Parts: sequence; C-alpha cells; structure tokens
Amino acid sequence: MTVQEAVKLVVEHKTIIPAFNIPYLPMMQPVIQAIADEDAVAMVQVARLEWEKFQSKSLEAVAEEYFKYYKPGYTFLHLDHVPVIDEDNLEVDYIPIIKRALNAGYQSVMVDASRLPLDGNIDATKKAADMAHAAGAACEAELGAVSGHESGGIGMSYEELFSSKKGFTDVGEAKQFALKSGCDWLSVAVGSVHGAIAENTRKQKKPEARLDIERIAALHEAANGMPLVLHGGSGIKQEYILQAIQNGIAKINVGAEIRQPYEFALDENPGDLNYAKQKVYDRVRWVLRDFLKISGNKSKLFG
Repeated sequence: MTVQEAVKLVVEHKTIIPAFNIPYLPMMQPVIQAIADEDAVAMVQVARLEWEKFQSKSLEAVAEEYFKYYKPGYTFLHLDHVPVIDEDNLEVDYIPIIKRALNAGYQSVMVDASRLPLDGNIDATKKAADMAHAAGAACEAELGAVSGHESGGIGMSYEELFSSKKGFTDVGEAKQFALKSGCDWLSVAVGSVHGAIAENTRKQKKPEARLDIERIAALHEAANGMPLVLHGGSGIKQEYILQAIQNGIAKINVGAEIRQPYEFALDENPGDLNYAKQKVYDRVRWVLRDFLKISGNKSKLFG
C-alpha cells in the first residue's frame, strides 16, 4: 500500500496516522519498534530544522537509519517541513532538498511556503508537488501560520493567539489552494503550536492547546475533502484531537511529546542511550494506545 492510499483509508474510516519526528538518530529504533508493537500504522519523519539545529545529521542519515529498522506495513518515511522561508526569515533553496529526499527513498515530502503570500505559496507548492508526483511520492503543504518555531516563540499568550485567531488558515484561501497547488495533504493552522526549538527554550512545556473544530470542518469541506494535517500535535487536549479526527484531520505530527522524554532521560542519566531509548519507546506506545487510541489499526484497516 502506498502512503497516499493509507491516508485516504484513514480519512474514510475517521481515524488518523501519526507522524513521529526524529531530531536524534538513536530515537529511530524505539519509535519504529513501538509502532509495530502497538500494531499501528504511522509515519517517521524529519524536518530540515532537525538536522540544522538538533542532531539528526541529514535527511540521508535519517533515511539510512530508518531502512535499518524498517518494518514493512507499519511505517512510511516522510520529509517534514522544508521551508521556502525558514523560521529565521531566511530564504531556503528548497528544490534540491526535496530532490535529495526523493532520491533517498522518502515516500512523501512537505514543502512549507506558508510565509509567502497565497500566490507564492501556491506556485512553490506546485513545483514541489510536481516533483513528488513524478517520483510516485505524495506532497504535503501548509496554509496559515502554525507558530512556535520562531526564536521569539508564538509572541503572545496562548489565549491571545486562540481568541484572535492570528495566523489561522482562511477557508476561502484553502479552497483556492486545494484547486491550484497540486498538493495531496494540507497542513492547517487551527489552534496548535509548534514546540520551541531555540536552545534555551526547547525543554519548556508547551502550552496546552485546543482546536477550532468548526474551522477544521469548514476547511475540509472547502478543500473538497483533501486530507488535513495537524502540526504541533503535542500538548493538545485529547478531546479536541478526537473531534478533529472526525472532521478531516488525517495526519498529526508528534515531536516534543517524544523528544523531551529523550532529552530529559539523558539529563538524568548522561550517556545512557538505552535508558533514553526506553523512554521514547514507552512514550510512543502511550501516544498510540492511550492518546490517539489507534492500537490495532494496522490489522483492522490494512490487513
């Protein structure tokens, strides 16, 4: 089964595929093992900032580690966040990065041109989508502004962010984007926030987020049923996640939820990689079993 077919299937059955970020290479093995042990289907992914600002080295290093532990039928390899304008407001030569990922065996890629005006976002996404489709891969894009990666954080209290709806994805723009961009899945801004990545803030607890469920439903309809993606999935109240799944969210990114246990474990027992990996393994199983409630999805949906 291709990743496109898998995402389409979870939309039909109103369930979800989580995507676990790998900012440190030793996290790969426990993440994949936990997914298989919960009989779930999930993506394993890396974002550009994770080899630029953490220790995943490169997208090729992540792919090499992934295929070392890959369990067929349980996981897909996804390239997360390749920005056109990055979190430091610098232009990124994104096309060569996407080419490298497709050559390395990534089954889907994400271009993030959300810091551009709508027409620029559509044009950049179309280029990436055409490349991905020519290689038999899927393309994810972002519309709206899921904040948190910037050096200043979200720049306001979470309550101010949610009440003002600052950066939330516009329904009318989503309709145009779905028609013109060529992407397969759309990441939307509906209340979630990314985990902080600055060295001095990355271990802080994320604000407990909630989601604008009505907007998710409206976006899903406006985008003609295109699968929607939720970035910044860690720290959201479970009730909102479960409602979001019923209204079009098909993929959720999980980063800080498993990164911080790894980092805290190494702070507690420096150099004890096995201890840190066990913490990651346990947390991934918790996310799948207790939080998203998708243990057994592999057998149930995919045979």
